[in-house]
Amino acid sequence: MLIKVRRSWELKESSVTDEAHFRQRRRLLQAAAAAGVGAAMPAIARVSPPDEGRRLANLRDSRWGRDLEPTDYEDITSYNNFLELGTGKRSPARNADHLRTRPWSIRVGGECEKPGEIDIEEILRTIPQEERIYRFRCVEAWGMVVPWGGFSLAALLKRFEPTSKARYVAFETLYDPKQLPGQRRDILDWPYREGLRMDEAMHPLTMLVTGVYGVELPGQNGAPLRLIVPWKYGFKSIKSIVGIHFVDTQPRTTWSDLQPDEYGFYANVNPEVDHPRWSQKYERHIGEGLFARKHKTLGFNGYAEEVADLYKGMDLRKFF
Repeated sequence: MLIKVRRSWELKESSVTDEAHFRQRRRLLQAAAAAGVGAAMPAIARVSPPDEGRRLANLRDSRWGRDLEPTDYEDITSYNNFLELGTGKRSPARNADHLRTRPWSIRVGGECEKPGEIDIEEILRTIPQEERIYRFRCVEAWGMVVPWGGFSLAALLKRFEPTSKARYVAFETLYDPKQLPGQRRDILDWPYREGLRMDEAMHPLTMLVTGVYGVELPGQNGAPLRLIVPWKYGFKSIKSIVGIHFVDTQPRTTWSDLQPDEYGFYANVNPEVDHPRWSQKYERHIGEGLFARKHKTLGFNGYAEEVADLYKGMDLRKFF
C-alpha cells in the first residue's frame, strides 16, 4: 500500500483561505486607511481582478506565508521588476499585452539523456498532483507576500534525465524585442540568464510558477512560466523561461555578470551581508502603508531549517 507523507511545508487543500473573502477584507481596510494617509501613498495602477476562467486546478497548499497577510493582487500585478517590459515599476503592467504566452515551449538540453522541447500545455497536463504547490512567501527587491502557484522544478527536470556531469542548471528568458519592448534598449546583455546549483534546483521548495492567487500568471509577473526559489532574492526568479540547460560549470548569470560586487551567483537572503548601497537587515512590505514598521529580514527568508544544509561549510559572505 502506498502511503503519502505530507511534507513539513504543505497543508491540506481545505485550509486555503477563499480569495474572494480575503480580497473583500483588504478593500475594507484600504478604504478605512485612505482618509488618513491616502494622499501620501504612491499611486498603484489598477489591475482587473482575476476571472474564474483562468483558475489553476489541483494546487496543494503550503504552510509558508500563512502567518502573514498576503499582498493584494492589484499590488502584486502592478508593481513589478520585469525589465523586458520596461524599466519603471509600473511599466510591465502597461506593456504586458505585448507578450503572447500561447503557444509556448521550453527547450531543454545539455548534460542529459533526453534533451528536447516541451510545450507548456503538456507540462501543465502531466505534472503529478503531488508536485503541485500553492502559496509561498517570497521576497522581491521590495517585500511582498505572494501566493504563487506552480509545481516542483525537480518534477520537470527529472523527465530529461540529467547525467552525473550536470552540476548546474542554466535558465534563459525569451528574447523577442517585438513582444518585449524593454529589449530594444541595451540596458542588459539580452536575453536574461540565471542559474542554480543542481542540488538547489532539485530541492522540493524550488518551483516553476504558472499562477498567482490561484489563477494564471499575468504577463507582467513572468508568464507563462517563471522560477521561484523562495530563500533567494528576487533577481534569481527568472521570468518567461524558454530555455533550460544542464551544465557542468557555473553558468553565466545576467546580474552577476553586470555587477558582480552587488549581485552574487547564490543570492541567498542573508541580513548579515549588505548590498553595497543599502542595508539588507530590514524589509518593508508593499501594501502595508507608508508609515508601517519595517520587518527584520530573516536568514534564507525564513527557510533556514529546510535549506541551510545546502551551504554547510561555505563562507556565505564570500559566496553571497
